[in-house]
Amino acid sequence: MTHVRTSGVVGLVLCAALIAGCSGSGSGSGSGSGTTSDNSASTPDKTSSAGSAPNAAAPTESNPPGDIPDNQTFIAYRPSGGFTGFTVKVPEGWARTTNGATTVFTDKLNRIQISAATATAAPTGGSVTNTVVPQLRGQVSKFAHPKVSVVQRRAGTAVLLTYQGDSAADPVTGKVVRDAFERYAFYRHGHEVDLTLSGPVNADNVDPWRIVSDSFGWR
Repeated sequence: MTHVRTSGVVGLVLCAALIAGCSGSGSGSGSGSGTTSDNSASTPDKTSSAGSAPNAAAPTESNPPGDIPDNQTFIAYRPSGGFTGFTVKVPEGWARTTNGATTVFTDKLNRIQISAATATAAPTGGSVTNTVVPQLRGQVSKFAHPKVSVVQRRAGTAVLLTYQGDSAADPVTGKVVRDAFERYAFYRHGHEVDLTLSGPVNADNVDPWRIVSDSFGWR
């Protein structure tokens, strides 16, 4: 009888040890699971935050892509209607739209606008500052940093206005791009042609824009 009782006690001790071991192992797994659970919980929060962004006002993109490729080919544009006494090179393959005396070429985030009009006098730094700048301030969203200067191009003297402004919101993504503008005003014999080049502020389009503005010529 004593032997039986001792075996019973030993059995109980072994069971207790096994239970304790299992409990310790389970506790360790539970701790690991808790860590994983916390990490998993943080992921949906980020997704939820990103998903709610479209409901907020679209921010201005400060550093979007917009560089014109170095191997871009340029072709001569000659207007076929209205005042036709000029030519200018534009990037080949860009989309073209014409509305009256204004023609626009676009590709991705870059834009070239060409507008012709009759004028009784040549534009000056003062006329652009006093007339054109106020007009653009009312037309361009967040218009800023206007600077007027007189520059020389192959066609002769031009009044250059540089400034910044926000683009229209993309109809699909709602994104707004911060653009840099170069507006050249050329004049000859009662005709003024305004050549406006624009693209993202941080795009490196100095060389392409120089090709376009230097290519302008009267005919």
